[in-house]
This record gives sequence, structure tokens and C-alpha cells, in this order.
Amino acid sequence: MSAIYSMTGYAVATRELAAGTLTGTLTVEIRAVNNRYLDIQFRLPEELRAIEPALRELLAARLTRGKLECRVTLAAAAAAPAAAELNPAMLRQLAALNAEVLKVFPQAGSLRAADVLRWPGMLGADTLPAEALRNACRELTGAALDEFTAARAREGARLKDAILQHAGAIEQRVAEVAPRLPAAIAAFQEKLNQRLKDALATADDERIRQEVALYAGKIDVDEELTRLKTHMAELRRILGKGGAAGKRLDFLMQELNREANTLGSKAADIEITQVAMDLKLLIEQMREQIQNIE
Repeated sequence: MSAIYSMTGYAVATRELAAGTLTGTLTVEIRAVNNRYLDIQFRLPEELRAIEPALRELLAARLTRGKLECRVTLAAAAAAPAAAELNPAMLRQLAALNAEVLKVFPQAGSLRAADVLRWPGMLGADTLPAEALRNACRELTGAALDEFTAARAREGARLKDAILQHAGAIEQRVAEVAPRLPAAIAAFQEKLNQRLKDALATADDERIRQEVALYAGKIDVDEELTRLKTHMAELRRILGKGGAAGKRLDFLMQELNREANTLGSKAADIEITQVAMDLKLLIEQMREQIQNIE
């Protein structure tokens, strides 16, 4: 049996990174709310912009609906004070590049000492290795996604239980209507028969019986009750199968509501009318729960 998943959820995963004298904290947050389709938005530091497509593919492989935000933050800090040392290789490379630029643009100003000192990597490894950082981000996003999926499954189980409780109440109310139908129709026929006799004093008994029988057929809700039972069986089947069930369940709610409306319009007595109203309320409560299901 596959799980039912909520579209709403939150998860966070954190990992400490280190390179040379540097340490950093990489954090991945995933949060999602209801949405008709899958909408993924990213908030990434510049160092990780290049792996957005890979992260999007990772998330889309395990999600089908929901408006999701994936936020990645990198907080880097020096692990311990260290004596500043120039990077000789980078210094020579920067000098050569500066000379090349001046050959083409002699009017351009040369690099100042402050520019050289601020150059990334000039005073040692002041950034975490790019490839290692990207790999760590992919792994950490996978870990956050695992927790996110587990949280959605837990919430989905609660939604499923709530829906099944409403389904049980609907089935109980439908079961209460069926035994009342024959008596309700008979009482209505008798009342209508007397009214027609009073109104159509010249009509024969056969004509009156035909009119009463015709109208009795219009108020017979046995077909609607049968369809309600069928829809409830389908609801339980979908919930039991699990997976991405939200759209199917939402369509089923439309069908249930249609049958409840018909039941109310054809009700032969006040008690059946009350049952129809109760059904509409229970269906609406189920629909609210289903709006959260993937």
C-alpha cells in the first residue's frame, strides 16, 4: 500500500564544511504549500547557481504538485586566525593578465595593491572548493528531501484518517435513508393522491394513479443512493492505493456533491432533506482535507 502525501511540509538539513583554514555551514531548507501544479522556486547563493537544474531535477523526480521553495544558504567563517600569505602563483598570473589588458587598453588604470589583495584566493584559500561545495549541496538537498517526504507522508496519513472518518459518517447517513424510502414515497403518494382528487374532481381514478406514479418516480432517490455508495467505495480504493491521489479525489468530491444536491432536490420528506444537507456538509469537509493532498 502506497502512502498518501500532503502537499504542505517543511524540512531542513545542515552540514559543516571545512577547507584549509575555512569552515562553513551549508543549510538546505525545503518548504511547500498547496498548488494545482508543481512550482519549484530556488534561493541559492551565487556559488551554487550552476547546480540549480540538477536540484530541480532531483525535486521534480519525487514531487508532482505543490508550490515549493528550496533555500540554500552558506555561512562561511575562518576556523582560526592565520598569518596572511600571498598566493605566488595567482599573483604572477594576475600580473600577466594585467599586462595583457594594458597592451590593448593602455589608457586603462593598472591594478592597485588593494585590488590585488582583495582578489579571491590571493590571501590563501578564502573560498570552499567549488566542486566539493556543489557535491555537498546535492547530497544535502537529497537528505532534506528525504525528511521533507517523510513529513509529507505523516501529514498525509493524518489527512487520510480524517477523510475516512468523514466517509464513514457519509456511509452511515446514506444507510439511514434507504429504509425510509418506501414509507416516505408511500406517504407522499397518498398525500398527492388526495390533492389530485380534490383538484381534479372530474378525473378518473386511473388517470390519478398514473399521475401519482409518474411523480413518485421523480422523487425516488434509490439511484442516487446507489451512486453515493459506489463513489464512497471508489474513495476508499483511491486512498488505499495511495500515491498522487489529490486530483482524482477532488473530481470524486464533485461527483459526490452532485448526488447530494440531487438527493436534496428529490427528497420526499424533511428527514431525507436533512440527510442531504448533512451529506453536503461532510463532503465539503472532505474537500477541505483533499485540497492538501498531492
